[in-house]
Amino acid sequence: MTTDAVLARIGEGVALNHHQGRRADARDLFAEVWAEIGGEDGDPLHVCVLAHSMADVQDDVREELLWDERALAAADRLPESRLAESGAGLSVAGLYPSLHLNLADCHRKLGDLDRAREHLDRARATIGALGDDDYGRLIKSGLAELDRQLSPQG
Repeated sequence: MTTDAVLARIGEGVALNHHQGRRADARDLFAEVWAEIGGEDGDPLHVCVLAHSMADVQDDVREELLWDERALAAADRLPESRLAESGAGLSVAGLYPSLHLNLADCHRKLGDLDRAREHLDRARATIGALGDDDYGRLIKSGLAELDRQLSPQG
């Protein structure tokens, strides 16, 4: 596994947000890294991971949706070999359930339930790419919760 300085910095931002509750600091760090990698024109792996993480630190759901859409677009351009060399231990296909889960949730928050269900269906269609590990169980439980929220009794 090669050490990827950009992924390490993104990991620092994730830790700032999730472990230290320093959301604004994480957002600032992500913005710096975004500029350094060339934004959407950067390495698709960096763009995908960074945009996916940046979505989590947005205060406005429309901004969150834009970042999640950037992450999905980058995943569509990400070669399997690039993800493998990063040592992530996940296939490109394994990224899609989480990406579509986040997009579905954004659309749910915005009241666009048809689009939310569309992304939920796309996430379900790719769920087989996840392993039976903590990450796979986390995404699957998120999908089940979102399904419950989108059900008529929700």
